[in-house]
Amino acid sequence: MEFNTQELVWTRQPQAAKITATTIDITTAPHTDLWQRTYYGFQNDNAPVLQMTTAEQYFSFAVKTEFKTHQRFDQCGIVLYLDSDNWLKSSTEYENEQFQRLGSVVTNEGYSDWATIDVSTEHKAIWYRLSRRASDYRLEYSFDGEEYHQMRIAHLNRGDQTIQFGVYACSPEASSFTAHFSNMQLGECVWEAHQ
Repeated sequence: MEFNTQELVWTRQPQAAKITATTIDITTAPHTDLWQRTYYGFQNDNAPVLQMTTAEQYFSFAVKTEFKTHQRFDQCGIVLYLDSDNWLKSSTEYENEQFQRLGSVVTNEGYSDWATIDVSTEHKAIWYRLSRRASDYRLEYSFDGEEYHQMRIAHLNRGDQTIQFGVYACSPEASSFTAHFSNMQLGECVWEAHQ
């Protein structure tokens, strides 16, 4: 498989965007987010999402994100968005001048979770990799695009058929920034079967 930006379709349009054959820029609008119910109680489903569609059951997709976030919860990363109640995402969310939260959210049947680790705000470029094995998914991150570290393995209840996946960016509070995506690679699944 080859990742072709011409096959990408907006689920929601951003404030501004620029797409070339090898890069994607998304400028966020204030008060945009993806989150469903858990803990906070609110439901936010208005983040710009740019995805391609596939029925391929085994693949890996990687992308480099570059960002200069400055407001709490500003974020950009990789996404697999089926509908409002069923999706997953992985990103780095700005928290303050000292640290940001490298994390992932999995949403099944309208309830989100959030798994994170704190990393320095010195990191302004992070690679993400999404691997699919039928309805199970693995999310990884890398600071150099070479050595990847597992963030989580997750199951999507409705993730066993045709899916959509790609990139997203959003600003849940009153801010805006531009996320730059590059080095997109789509190929055979690097997540080996369990032995």
